[in-house]
Amino acid sequence: MATMTATNVRDVGPKDIQTFNNNAPTRIDLGNIADVPYYVEKRYVRAVDNGDEFQYEEVPVEEFYDDDKEDTLDALIRNVKDQQRESQVVTTSASATVPRGSLTTQPEAVDDFVRNFLVRMGMKKTMQQFQIEWHNLSSVGRIKTNECGYLPDVVKHNEELSEKMRLLESEVDRYRKSAEKAREEFVKMKKERDYHRQHHNRIAQEKNNLVTFVKRLKSHLSTFEPQLDELKSKYDGAMREKMVYKLEKEKLQNELNALKLGSSTTLQNSTEGESGPTQIKLRELRLKEDKKKQAMINEQRRLTDSTHESNPHDSDFPIDTGNNPYLNRFAEDAFHRSTLTLAKEIEAHDGPISCAAIHPRKHVAVTVSDDRSWKMWAIPEGDMIMKGEGHSDWVSGIDFHPSGNKMATCSGDTTIKIWDFSQKKCVHTFTNHLLPVWSVNFHSCGDFIASASQDKTVRLWDLNSLRCRTVMRGHQDSVHSAELLMFSNIILSSSVDKTLMLWDARTGLAEHTFAGHVNPCNQATFNLRGDTVASCDSKGIVKLWDVRTVKSIVTLDFGPYSANSVSFHPTGQLLTAASSDRTIKLYNIASEQLIPLSSHHDEVQYVKFDLKGQYMISTGRDRTLRVWS
Repeated sequence: MATMTATNVRDVGPKDIQTFNNNAPTRIDLGNIADVPYYVEKRYVRAVDNGDEFQYEEVPVEEFYDDDKEDTLDALIRNVKDQQRESQVVTTSASATVPRGSLTTQPEAVDDFVRNFLVRMGMKKTMQQFQIEWHNLSSVGRIKTNECGYLPDVVKHNEELSEKMRLLESEVDRYRKSAEKAREEFVKMKKERDYHRQHHNRIAQEKNNLVTFVKRLKSHLSTFEPQLDELKSKYDGAMREKMVYKLEKEKLQNELNALKLGSSTTLQNSTEGESGPTQIKLRELRLKEDKKKQAMINEQRRLTDSTHESNPHDSDFPIDTGNNPYLNRFAEDAFHRSTLTLAKEIEAHDGPISCAAIHPRKHVAVTVSDDRSWKMWAIPEGDMIMKGEGHSDWVSGIDFHPSGNKMATCSGDTTIKIWDFSQKKCVHTFTNHLLPVWSVNFHSCGDFIASASQDKTVRLWDLNSLRCRTVMRGHQDSVHSAELLMFSNIILSSSVDKTLMLWDARTGLAEHTFAGHVNPCNQATFNLRGDTVASCDSKGIVKLWDVRTVKSIVTLDFGPYSANSVSFHPTGQLLTAASSDRTIKLYNIASEQLIPLSSHHDEVQYVKFDLKGQYMISTGRDRTLRVWS
């Protein structure tokens, strides 16, 4: 028997499609079927009548209840297992003999193809008109559904291939988008890799610099061990002498008490009419004690007032006229930001460069470094002219003699050395400071040098008598800089105690104190006119002070890194500061414009304009001297 049913209908509910046979056409709800895609295929299912081909087998009851067999638990278990195996064998043989029906698929009919095409294209009105005409023609017998024919397989195959092609094209588009996205991610990761590689190289360079610095610091500290041993031995000797003096003092005190006791008894005896040799002896003892006390007082005065003693070779202080001949040697517009560019970079030393000085008449600069040497350079060519060594520790400060024929350097070995270029050697060394000396500065007359030291003092040295003329005590901590105002007798000092002080070099007395910094001061300097002072501290704060009112007029925050040095342009309109953030801060005082200059690879230690305002030099921990013009 053969039946034909509507099978393989996609997305169509049971209410929309009804089963039809050979004599009745298919009835479809057109209102719902046009909204969803569907496909109709004709299939034949052959029904197989099995009849009673399956053979049933009766199982006798006696097999389960055999009285002859032994009624034990083991026997019952064996019987049950045997029966299960027999039933499995019977079931397997029976299932193997059951025939199954075959399913054949016929090609799609032409009318079904048309319907599917119209539904797929969304042609609802055409689909409705086609259904109506097809139904009318089928009703009058002009179209026989069984003789309409089937769609060739090649057409269906072409459609399937077209569908696969569309799917593959969509997959290709999706893969193409994924590839573009992957390419963008790759480029991004490549940039990040380059950035991290550069960052790694920078960190490695800094690490190498730190390793080199630590090695240099260890070698520097190793030089202090013999000095510490020497100081320890001196301390032990001083303690022993102290104990000896203490014992002598107690001994003398006992003798004095005995003498007092003897004098009282002598007076008593004299009243009783005894002779006077004892009184003469007591009188001699008293004279000896008075002479000893007077000698001690004179020695103390000699030690405290030795710096104030007169010397026939002492230089006379120049008269302070207040005239500065450098004020009229430059134009007001001699320097602009547009002309401030890096002209030359010089690899100067093997260690950090702490300070530099510019020759007063020639294009020459001198640098000093932690490698215990100084070097003279031609500006801006960068050729080394001369080199000097002589200090036993790092060199911290330098300054030219106003004539340009001499030079002074100071060092961590507590000494100040005077170098004569004509003799090509050090001609004198001052050794009165007790701790490292941070800066030196010549007087405009060339006869005096001011120095600042870690021993909390500022000293004034006479180059003619070769001695210390004045010791200025007033700071409570290390003094970092001392500068003489040009063509004047005023000294400006800055200290770790957060103050600046103005001193009279002739008397050694402090005239004014500038208080306002909250961090240790690194340097202070005058402008060329002498009416304004600039100072910087360890947190990057730079202050401008009015000398006449002794008050701060401008406060600039270049922090949080330390500001190590400041310098005025000769016009007084520009201020530059060396910062530990590897930049130079150029500040226009009139326009209040700040311009950072980046070139150094490490902390900038020192900046200085020349007296004509034509160029500026800077030094740093990167061991370079840079010329800006």
